[in-house]
Amino acid sequence: MVLSFPEVRNLVKNELAAMTREHFPEATLLAGIATAGIAHGALAADVLNMPYCYVRPEPKKHGLKNQIEGKMQPGDKVVLIEDLISTGKSSLQAADAVREAGGEVVGLLALFTYGFPDAAQRFEEAGIPFFTISNFPTLCEVAVNEGFLPADKLSPVLDFAKDPRGWQG
Repeated sequence: MVLSFPEVRNLVKNELAAMTREHFPEATLLAGIATAGIAHGALAADVLNMPYCYVRPEPKKHGLKNQIEGKMQPGDKVVLIEDLISTGKSSLQAADAVREAGGEVVGLLALFTYGFPDAAQRFEEAGIPFFTISNFPTLCEVAVNEGFLPADKLSPVLDFAKDPRGWQG
């Protein structure tokens, strides 16, 4: 949806570029995570005038059977670009592919995270710092302020991110 609106798209690509400069100045390559991270990563790489590739969840079944499309050199310092972090599974699969191909994953940037504790733990265990443009608590606060969520429902909804499996909202 973000890609359909030029003003929002520009805000996102510029914020991803600024976050790359701030948090990962050593980066030599951006890599979008298929599929939703591909466009956002390409746009941010363009702003930064950096090389770019993208990473599939698994190698193609035909052709060259590539999992990584684009030029990535062994030793490249890679920032992964994702749209959404929920469990972190797809992001960590992409990180594994980059590492197997000889790249060094220096971090990950995403548009949004639910903030699930198990995802944060997985990234910490993998040694991958990550930053996001926005998150679930911010979304909920905006929803209350804009009248989409009654204020008395905010706390139970926020409890969802603390324990999604046990949530009784």
